[in-house]
Amino acid sequence: MQYLAVLLAAAAAYGFAAFWYTKMSLPWAQAAGIPIVAGKPQGGGSPLAFVIGGAMQLLVAGMMRHVFLMSGLDTLTEGLMGGFGIGAFLITPWVAMNYAFAGRPFRLTLLDGVNSVAGCTLMGVVLSLFL
Repeated sequence: MQYLAVLLAAAAAYGFAAFWYTKMSLPWAQAAGIPIVAGKPQGGGSPLAFVIGGAMQLLVAGMMRHVFLMSGLDTLTEGLMGGFGIGAFLITPWVAMNYAFAGRPFRLTLLDGVNSVAGCTLMGVVLSLFL
């Protein structure tokens, strides 16, 4: 049952990312420096990025489940706040640091930070339903 919880949590975050980056594709592409032709971002479009994204979501969800169990987070509110905290205070600051050293625009940090915070929050909610 716990494998199902991790899979569902990863799927929830992956689904949000698909929604977020579909809606924000132009601002994200502009911030990332990806060329835009006829109103559409251009790029490789390799399916490998989606496979890697899904695998990374599984890793995060699995570790969040472990952290939640070890910390005794088992209510919906605790799962929500735990997921929010991981996204807002662990993942997003790390991304911001990497982007700052790479000279990436702060807008890119904001766009990717929303995905990190919302995705981890959703993972926390889903995981708390199974703990």
